[in-house]
Amino acid sequence: MRVLLVLLLVLAAPPARAAADCVILLHGLARGAGSMVVMEEALRAQGYTVFNSDYDSTVAKVETLAETAMPEALAACPEDAPHIHFVTHSMGGIMLRYWMAHHDVPRLGRTVMLAPPNQGSELVDELDALPPFEWLNGPAGAQLGTDGLPARLGPVWPEVGIIAGSRSLNPVYSAILPGEDDGKVSVASTKVEGMKTHLTLPATHTFLMNNPVVIGQTLSFLRTGAFRPGLDLMDVFDTLTD
Repeated sequence: MRVLLVLLLVLAAPPARAAADCVILLHGLARGAGSMVVMEEALRAQGYTVFNSDYDSTVAKVETLAETAMPEALAACPEDAPHIHFVTHSMGGIMLRYWMAHHDVPRLGRTVMLAPPNQGSELVDELDALPPFEWLNGPAGAQLGTDGLPARLGPVWPEVGIIAGSRSLNPVYSAILPGEDDGKVSVASTKVEGMKTHLTLPATHTFLMNNPVVIGQTLSFLRTGAFRPGLDLMDVFDTLTD
């Protein structure tokens, strides 16, 4: 599926532009840049300049991660890029929210957050006291409870679209999470004051950023500031060639 999707994206790629918009990718907790490679390839094929940040998310608190990773990411965007966009997964969205609360981003464009625990995670509330949790997730993971850092951050900036997943591969975690969830984050928790639009898709937390429809909807929002109602797998190629 990945090879087919990337091939379609390359075939649909528009002519190179003199000055392309830049997209910064911020992965989630206990993940790496490799988790965002399919999204990166899709964006590059559509003519964007892309920086796929590869920070170590388990070694420090969110604040320190942001102050370390964000300057590098912003410096990687060309000075002549008309806009700087963001696509985040999970904790990457919280890291970006912290940065945006304390810094200005020049030429700020649009942001797509994939499964961000914007209201904190009920799973963290239940699991953070267990020794394996800190070992696997580090100081940042412990900050993501419902009374943690996300609760202290304000509304988001204009032009933020959020995609939540509603398919779980972990029934144990889903039994803890209220309402619809993606196996790690509840749909309700992804919402935040100030967001422009919100979309729920039948995808899992771990692989949300690789889902072809999620990629198509991300591209739609970056292009137009809106998700495309009813977009399905068969429509993705048409979306890419609009």
